[in-house]
Amino acid sequence: MSQKIVFMGTPEFSLPTLETLVNSNNQILAVYTQPASKAHRGQKIIPSRIETFAKEYSLNLRTPDNLDNDQEYNYFKELNPDIVIVVAYGKIIPKKFLDLSKHGFINVHASLLPKWRGAAPIQRSIMNLDNQTGISIMKIVEELDAGPVMHQDKLQINENIDTLTLSKVLSKLGASSVLNAINKIEKGEARFQEQNHSEATYAKKISKTEGQINWKESAKKVLAKINGLNPNPGAWFEYKKERYKVWKAEVVNENSESGITVDDQFTIACKEQSIKILEIQKEGKSRQLIDQFLLGNKIKKGEKII
Repeated sequence: MSQKIVFMGTPEFSLPTLETLVNSNNQILAVYTQPASKAHRGQKIIPSRIETFAKEYSLNLRTPDNLDNDQEYNYFKELNPDIVIVVAYGKIIPKKFLDLSKHGFINVHASLLPKWRGAAPIQRSIMNLDNQTGISIMKIVEELDAGPVMHQDKLQINENIDTLTLSKVLSKLGASSVLNAINKIEKGEARFQEQNHSEATYAKKISKTEGQINWKESAKKVLAKINGLNPNPGAWFEYKKERYKVWKAEVVNENSESGITVDDQFTIACKEQSIKILEIQKEGKSRQLIDQFLLGNKIKKGEKII
């Protein structure tokens, strides 16, 4: 049986779920996404990936600045959806909206709740050196990411995976679980279990100031920052008053004073072990593999890196 669905999402992470819904036998009543925003130095107006996709497939697109007004509430009410699927929408959904769907608002969240509620669960999981993460399918309530959970998919992660790669894996995992969740809800077979709120942790939004590397941390912790902040905002350090963004690195078993290069290949000592840079970007320049970079930038053993 076809369900009448409203979808709400904004970033690339949301796209596989919307694609899955469009290719199912369900009816997409409307697609909500954040308005197009200015991006990069040119301040060009960039639509979300969801907006682009919705227009390509002639879906009913809504891009309100906020939902907390009578016009949007009445429009949503008239849609009369069976279910609302929310994936990283990025805007607050007012409490009064949550009663406008027959089966509620269902959220695809990129963590194993109650761990890492909030805006940046993938980044925080990597930066925390977690060895496991996953997807939670939950019912939205007024409190952030605190609703009961009906399904979780677990995934092992290793120290070399970055946020860009893990996001792609988790977004596909979430998309593959959505249809099953909708079918269970439709048949009355869904079982929602309350979270253990005492175990909740919060993944606050990433700030640009978090990007600076501290070489007095262990190499594993530094690598977790590099990977967790890839691609945005990126982990960086300063050398001779210029900023360098590290795109890719690995831990090597070399030890020296923190922040000192241990060879001529831009391997930098940490509190424990060292970080060997594999891909780097000098401010104002293009990203380069380290071998290419070192052809024009000689970094000698014993240099001090901030």
